[in-house]
Amino acid sequence: MPTISPNTDSAENPVRFTGIRLGPPKVVAAGIPAVVSSMRHILEEMNAFRGMKALLELNQKDGFDCPGCAWPDPDDERSGVAEYCENGAKAIAEEATTKKLTPEFFAQHSIADLGLLTDYEIGKKGRIAQPMYLAPEATHYTPISWEDAYGLMAKHLRQLSLPDEAIFYTSGRTSNEAAFLYQLLVREYGTNNLPDCSNMCHESSGVALGEALGIGKGSVTLEDIHEAEVIIILGQNPGTNHPRMLTALQKAKANGATIISVNPLPETGLLNFLNPQTVKGILQIKTQLTDIFLQVKINGDMALLKALSILLLQEEERNPGTVFDKAFIADNTAGYEQYIAHLKTQQLSQLIQDTGIAPELIAETAGVLFHKKKIVACWAMGLTQHKNAVDTIREVVNLLLLKGSIGKPGAGTCPVRGHSNVQGDRTMGIFERPSAAFLEKIRSVYGFQPPMKHGHDVVNAIHAMHRGEAKVFIAMGGNFLSATPDTVYTAQALRNCDLTVHISTKLNRSHIVHGKEALILPALGRSDKDIQQNEQQFVTCENSMGVVQMSKGNLQPISALMKSEPVIVCELAAALFGKASTVPWQSYALHYDHIRDAIEKVIPGFDDYNKRVRHPGGFYLPNGAREGRFNTSIGKAQFNVAEVLRTPLAIDEYMMMTIRSHDQFNTTIYGLDDRYRGVYHERRVIFMHPGDIAAAGFHPGDVVNLHNYHGQTERVAYGFIIVSYSIPEKCTATYFPETNVLVPVDSVADKSNTPTSKLVIIKIKSSNVKK
Repeated sequence: MPTISPNTDSAENPVRFTGIRLGPPKVVAAGIPAVVSSMRHILEEMNAFRGMKALLELNQKDGFDCPGCAWPDPDDERSGVAEYCENGAKAIAEEATTKKLTPEFFAQHSIADLGLLTDYEIGKKGRIAQPMYLAPEATHYTPISWEDAYGLMAKHLRQLSLPDEAIFYTSGRTSNEAAFLYQLLVREYGTNNLPDCSNMCHESSGVALGEALGIGKGSVTLEDIHEAEVIIILGQNPGTNHPRMLTALQKAKANGATIISVNPLPETGLLNFLNPQTVKGILQIKTQLTDIFLQVKINGDMALLKALSILLLQEEERNPGTVFDKAFIADNTAGYEQYIAHLKTQQLSQLIQDTGIAPELIAETAGVLFHKKKIVACWAMGLTQHKNAVDTIREVVNLLLLKGSIGKPGAGTCPVRGHSNVQGDRTMGIFERPSAAFLEKIRSVYGFQPPMKHGHDVVNAIHAMHRGEAKVFIAMGGNFLSATPDTVYTAQALRNCDLTVHISTKLNRSHIVHGKEALILPALGRSDKDIQQNEQQFVTCENSMGVVQMSKGNLQPISALMKSEPVIVCELAAALFGKASTVPWQSYALHYDHIRDAIEKVIPGFDDYNKRVRHPGGFYLPNGAREGRFNTSIGKAQFNVAEVLRTPLAIDEYMMMTIRSHDQFNTTIYGLDDRYRGVYHERRVIFMHPGDIAAAGFHPGDVVNLHNYHGQTERVAYGFIIVSYSIPEKCTATYFPETNVLVPVDSVADKSNTPTSKLVIIKIKSSNVKK
């Protein structure tokens, strides 16, 4: 059996223990500790004046959008002091740091030396301050001019046999303006190879919602959260990943909402919340958020949803017309009879067993839903990164359709996006499978014929690079290697490229695992002032609930050699196409209003873009599901019939899900503490049920290696410390990106092709790695 994992201390995944300290998990989220943590991170990266200047403009209507999560800002009044959360402050500390990497830094640190650093250590080095170039066989990056960098990129792209030999990746941090220009450049070049971070997170949501409701986005507004009678939160940890959501949940609770949390781990943020912006929060008077906690087994969510639907059906049959919204179902849906027939074939006792949840808790949950119509369902990666993710999300929709809980105030779907403009990037056309209507619009506006053939998503791009079929990789933001599955396989794919290019703000591992030649191009961040032709520019972003608003940085960039992403795209296009282009690239670089005028011509819903986006707070994009219109192939919302996927395990096998710590956002590691779970100064841990630890002959604190054998290939993650934790039996949890090495690149969700990072089958073996 081949082993593709390297030995320890590899550039792909170095092993470094940093000194674990354990404490009891916290029972309350936020509060004064969050304020203290925020300020500590800010002051470690910049002086107090610069830090406060940034924070006071963060998420304000005339300020800049947080580079962290996509949780929406309030439509009405916003806090004038702190319209941000702890992790938003950490994101600003990372981006607005005054530490910078000069040519002297790269001269002193070889690629090999940098590769031995952890992701945390790499990220703390500082901002990229000038374009850097790695020559073939070179050991160090050296400075390069912007002109020469563009020339090198154009040369490589021109000499490819086919445009499809190039991959153009996009991160969710990219603005609407940059994303629109990027996809336009790529399609004028001649390919739809536009993988993006959505392929690895909410692609399953987009597919499921598109099939069921006719729009691949959520249907609720922030006000709907406040008005809901019931909020079901599945596979999501708002306290760490979307902390400002806790304030919305607090408002919902004050209005009488019942909150049901479904997750394999008890998450502190969903249990109790201290709002540091209220008197009660300062006085340590907590708000209990969750009313019912359903500690589901990994991927037991579909079984739970079916069990709830069966209990609703039984109550409806006992009391006809009191549980289901029969008028809504008759007028707005298709497939109801088939779905009900399917439910009647299911064994309720088996479904309950599949969940791992006590039957009385499931019955109590169903009882809450019997006579409620204003129901909001929220979810994140805990649902989207499974083989059956699309069907599970459609099961969420099934439940809402039974209740008529879509297209009315206080009800609907709420996939909570991870990165701040990942939804906007997709709206702008960052998609490897564009519609014919979208491509025709580009043709009619610009006069060139975009390629019709679908391109590569993330997983297929990795395979194409690994096979040598894709030879140039260009990334607009992100940390591709650390974000993707099967780290060693992906690393080899990148090394097979003739050229890898990363348009970045900070140093990351993808700069260290590179092609035969490599470029790092320094981009402005959200907090940086963007001056073009002596006029400050702004960009726009779309949040999780479809609001488009402006973002204008207020800090002086720490290097004059940084460029904005829109300008980088325009200047690359000029170098690549010259005078042959039909796109007015120079005009777009001079003033971003010209870009928005172009977006208005191509993208539906952006009428009067420049005028409306200047309105404080921006504007909502059209949303058929929110408005009670279902733009599916048959014009109605569609029920879905799917079977529960069960995962048989050998006696020495476990299910592993990857998670974030409280000190990280996606692949950016802010610190080494996960204080809500009681883990300090260490990331190489595996959370296990105490019974599983004892049954396997281990003890808490033991160091183990984790093995995956998918596809007859052994993958190994070395050196993880066992932590006893409240988690269902045979389920484990580890932090990513450290265990992405175990996620098989060809284990993906049906239809969406998203890596199955939330269910990896592992074996746990003793290790000789020393703490």
